[in-house]
Amino acid sequence: MPRDGGPARLRLQQAALDLYAERGFDRVTTAEIAARAGVTERTFYRHFADKREVLFDGEKTVRDALVAGVAGAPDSLAPLPALLWSLRTVVPLLEGNRPFSVPRHRIIAATPALREREQAKNAGMTEALASALRDRGASESTASLVAHVGMAAFTHAAAVWFLDPDRDLDGLLCDVFQELHPLTAPLADAGASEIPAKAASI
Repeated sequence: MPRDGGPARLRLQQAALDLYAERGFDRVTTAEIAARAGVTERTFYRHFADKREVLFDGEKTVRDALVAGVAGAPDSLAPLPALLWSLRTVVPLLEGNRPFSVPRHRIIAATPALREREQAKNAGMTEALASALRDRGASESTASLVAHVGMAAFTHAAAVWFLDPDRDLDGLLCDVFQELHPLTAPLADAGASEIPAKAASI
């Protein structure tokens, strides 16, 4: 077994991915993943807390990169464009991980427990982005709203990208955010005078 934990970790991730695809997540044990990877089950637990975390191992790396992207966005950018700037900075990282992320997406979609874990991870990611936007000077409500809308836009673009390998993720992100523009137009430009008083005050 290699002294460096990196190769073993990668083998465990690939073994888990293959087994989950073959049998379904619920029918695979950590011992089977370790055996497929050629390591002991003890080695598995040195790298991952449980068999779910194999599929979410890169979450912290992406989150940290996105937070750094928001902090590094030009000061002239408003919160939503700053978030798009940040998302575009991680496109090379996501593209490099596509061979893992596409089957991972299918496995999560087919497993309720994993969908719940992904929702929790996404909530943490959203809050981290909101915090980064607040650090740029956005108000509490603006930061939270932009982070939620931005994550929804990213999720939509990624879902299209997973299904169609010929699509460009960076282009998809830009297109989705462009579609948001009319939705964020001032109410005065969208016939606010015709909106009932209570609705207009929301």
